[in-house]
Amino acid sequence: MPQQQSDIRQKTRYKKPRMYKVTMHNDNITTMEFVIKVLIEIFHRTPDDAEQLMLKIHHEGSAMIGVYTYDMARTKVRTVTLMAQEKGFPLKTTYEPE
Repeated sequence: MPQQQSDIRQKTRYKKPRMYKVTMHNDNITTMEFVIKVLIEIFHRTPDDAEQLMLKIHHEGSAMIGVYTYDMARTKVRTVTLMAQEKGFPLKTTYEPE
C-alpha cells in the first residue's frame, strides 16, 4: 500500500535573512551636492528626502540611510565608496547588522 503524500512531506522552514543598516558619515570635504546625488542615484531617495538626509548627516555627524540584506548593503556601500573615490571625496558609508 503506497504511503500517503502527507506522511512523506517534510516541513521546510525558511529564516528571514539578517538585515543590515547602512549609515553615511559626515566629513568636511565631500560636497553636499555629491551626497544628495548619491542618495538619489544609489539609494533611490526623492530629491526632498535626499536633501533632508544630507542635512541630518551634516548636522548630526551621520544618518542611517536604509536597511538591506547583506548583499545589498555591501553592494551599496561599495558603489558609494567607488563613486566618492572617483571624485576625490573621502565619503564614508558603513553597514552593520540591525
